[in-house]
Amino acid sequence: MLKIPDHQVAGHQARDGKLGPLIDDSGRFYKPLQGDERGSKEVAFYTSFSSNTRIPDHIRRFFPVFHGTQLLEASDGSGLHPHLVLQDVVSGCHNPSVMDVKIGSRTWYLQASEDYIQRALKKDRETTSLSLGFRISGLQIYDSKESGFWRPEKKRVLGFTVDDTRLVLRKFVSSNSPTDSNSEPDCSFASAVYGGSTGILAQLLELKAWFEDQTIFHFFSCSILMVYEKEAILKGMSSGAKIKLIDFAHVLEGKGVIDHNFLGGVCSLIKMISEILTSPDENLNRSCLQEYEKNHSYSENGSTE
Repeated sequence: MLKIPDHQVAGHQARDGKLGPLIDDSGRFYKPLQGDERGSKEVAFYTSFSSNTRIPDHIRRFFPVFHGTQLLEASDGSGLHPHLVLQDVVSGCHNPSVMDVKIGSRTWYLQASEDYIQRALKKDRETTSLSLGFRISGLQIYDSKESGFWRPEKKRVLGFTVDDTRLVLRKFVSSNSPTDSNSEPDCSFASAVYGGSTGILAQLLELKAWFEDQTIFHFFSCSILMVYEKEAILKGMSSGAKIKLIDFAHVLEGKGVIDHNFLGGVCSLIKMISEILTSPDENLNRSCLQEYEKNHSYSENGSTE
């Protein structure tokens, strides 16, 4: 039986009679195809990515598994509608903390329509996309059984400044309540979630290493989902921390050129998370900052290398 996802933190949601994703109990996520070229482009990306032998297995794990497309009853009651059938990234999680981070200082591209470019450019300028190379698009932080989740409204999230973003990345891995504005986030779960050989930072570094070489795709307006389970940590178990890339309606062919826009944003996110964990590695952060600044210098006028 299909149902509305409980843990979707950004994007179109299947509530109040609107068209949005659905899930089932088998661990699959059904994303309705957008009616314009974005839908066909996302199908084309997943089809190409799934069959591309140049994608190493250790990188594939950062992308949802693609199960094809399927005609399903749309959540808005409009009848049959084509859906992408994907892995449900949070399937099996009970109360996951989730953060959607849109990567890149520029979420638009020259081949897009003028209307799309202007809307995307406006949002990039009004959020931290231009200043940081990424922006938080949505999140939920599990507090406790009594309090449930902290889910700030979309308008508030889009208004996050650089300092707000740093604070929220700290709250994301803290034991004190995310709604408590009178105390500093204690970051007591930072080592369990961000740190270690399998933590989010290590995964981001692995992804960064691939983006330093890959010239197959350029990812615009794509997000990284960060997920973990607080209750597992409290029980002495693994946090289950993981990252997944999502939203591929604006992926272009790389044509032999490195995707500096995406790489720069990942480096900026790595830097901020590194600073939360420990004193950051200066060499790592210097190379990341150089990568971001190289991209940032041309991100507004749209010129490319």
